[in-house]
Amino acid sequence: MRPAHFIASAVTAAAALIALANPAGAAPVNYVALGDSYASGLGTGSYDGATGSCKRGPLAYPALWAAATAPASFKSVACSGAKTGDVISQAAAVVASTNLVTVQVGGNDAGFTDVITTCTFGSDQDCTNRVNQSKTFIANTLPGLLNNVYGTIRSKSPSARVVVLGYPRLYKVPGSCNVGLSDTKRAAINSGSDALHNAISARAAAAGFQYIDVRGAFTGHEICSSSWWLNSLSWPVEESYHPNRGGHQSGYLPALRSVIG
Repeated sequence: MRPAHFIASAVTAAAALIALANPAGAAPVNYVALGDSYASGLGTGSYDGATGSCKRGPLAYPALWAAATAPASFKSVACSGAKTGDVISQAAAVVASTNLVTVQVGGNDAGFTDVITTCTFGSDQDCTNRVNQSKTFIANTLPGLLNNVYGTIRSKSPSARVVVLGYPRLYKVPGSCNVGLSDTKRAAINSGSDALHNAISARAAAAGFQYIDVRGAFTGHEICSSSWWLNSLSWPVEESYHPNRGGHQSGYLPALRSVIG
């Protein structure tokens, strides 16, 4: 082969390899993260001071994914305490150029904090009654609220890929904890997580969004397991019953990457 032909062939081969690595027309990723404290990173102990009470931080799964993949743009507006109405407001961050959105919401609407408080200080029956009250809300009222959230996101960016993330079960039952909540209370709380899964996954599917069920990822890493990815009663108290650094790094992040790369 003559040198000129060799050089031309080498250039052609290199171009082909580059084309395989960077498919033609692949759009830069413009990512917006929406949601509540599970999406903001409350529980990791590391927060951006400018985010105030929203408690957004670099160890939350949206920020970890952005750090690992370097999208063209990334903005998280997830905020501790957010309910569905708040996430509708957060959706202002989603614009026409946004082509990836993650959203996690529903737990606060269902009374997550009050359930935990009742189960911590009340009787087994008090806990079970409060969880059942939340499950009724989840079955009857939450679906409509989620429809509003998902419809708003779609209207903001009709072609964006939207990924909805669920919540883990909090407790291993029976588990290794010798103090704290009874197994009856732990099982009741877990049943609330399952109810959230049922409602959120169904509405995400109806909206045409992808849903990530993280309950399997957290199995063996619940509170009272041998390797906790969730905080139990903690200090500061607001970090209690939220994923810790391991939960975001080893639980949520791999689950998210398994879907969007």
